[in-house]
Amino acid sequence: MRWTDEQRALRDAAEQAGRLVGADHLERDASGEFSWDGWKRLRATGLFGLPFPERFGGLGRDLPTTMYVLEGLGYACRDAGLTFSACTHLVSTGVPVQRFGSPALRERYLPEIVAGTMIGAHAITEPAGGSDVTNMATTAVAEDDHFVLRGSKAFVSNGPIADLVVVYARTGRPGSPVAVTAFLVRRDSPGLTVGGPIGKMGLRTSPLSELFLDDVRVPRDHVVGSVGAGLLVLDAVMRWEILCGFAGVLGEMQHRLERCVEYARSRTQFGAAIGSYQSVSNRIVDMRIDLETSRKWLYDTAERMAAGENVATDVAITKLIVSESNVRSALAAVQVFGGYGYTTEYGLEKDLRNAVSGTIYSGTSEIQRQRVAALMGLGRTAPATGPTGGRTA
Repeated sequence: MRWTDEQRALRDAAEQAGRLVGADHLERDASGEFSWDGWKRLRATGLFGLPFPERFGGLGRDLPTTMYVLEGLGYACRDAGLTFSACTHLVSTGVPVQRFGSPALRERYLPEIVAGTMIGAHAITEPAGGSDVTNMATTAVAEDDHFVLRGSKAFVSNGPIADLVVVYARTGRPGSPVAVTAFLVRRDSPGLTVGGPIGKMGLRTSPLSELFLDDVRVPRDHVVGSVGAGLLVLDAVMRWEILCGFAGVLGEMQHRLERCVEYARSRTQFGAAIGSYQSVSNRIVDMRIDLETSRKWLYDTAERMAAGENVATDVAITKLIVSESNVRSALAAVQVFGGYGYTTEYGLEKDLRNAVSGTIYSGTSEIQRQRVAALMGLGRTAPATGPTGGRTA
């Protein structure tokens, strides 16, 4: 794609901030510490307002531009957990409130979401399952001018730090396509309890927790969209989540490839640079192919989605390609660097741990393949969204 000077300037600002906020990434990964200072620096770039209207403090940019800037953040910032939390905030709360919230809801919350002064999350997955959304156990019962929410959620990315959570709860008959409703729930709502941070394999600097809803009363005007339209909201969110979140991953893959090329040129064994050996160079070439294939699928799908085309299959394929390419890329980098790649000092083993999560959150690889097969007319009906784990919780 051809980018304008203005788009490049937005990306440059994100990259500059990314280099600063990721400087101590190894230490914070080891301790599982979220960077509040990094969050403040990202706020200052206007990153959280990229796709939102100027009247709410946003920048009013389109989806491909938003992705291009997030790719720059992923390229420059070695704290992938912080990038992950930023994308979660932007798409899990900002997108549904902007696209489906009432005028009053947008006026009340979007300015703070755009400014990053209120941090967002969403809660979908439950302890007993994630992908079977229409049969979720969490319920919302109408009472006067409120809904009463009861249940629990698991794997809520940004849960420990969130001020606002879009909670998906069942308001209809189990299994019905109109059984789910999305609610905007404030952290200070009576009956809402946020569990402690959950330790995990990768993305350790992006806090994760459970969420417990014990007769939480949510005003009717905090329904996002309309009653029973939760799957419609979730489908839109998931498309944005995959495209924006994995744009950041694309930046990480680009940076990793460059590191491997530089290392393979400078590291010598048996009197020659290791990049001159086919076993090493082939790995790096495959990293390049995976990178360019991922880039093409991400931006081609984004352009089609922005044009209003049906991209249900494209989004699922994109998610599969980028997430699995990222795992191959990270594993190849560890092999290229050998013993150094296996140590924590070089950060490549962290990349590999982080990469594995991408095959789980936003719908596992298995769910994505099932969805593509169903859309081809094979097997069972396609899952409505297929979220499970990670930020889709």
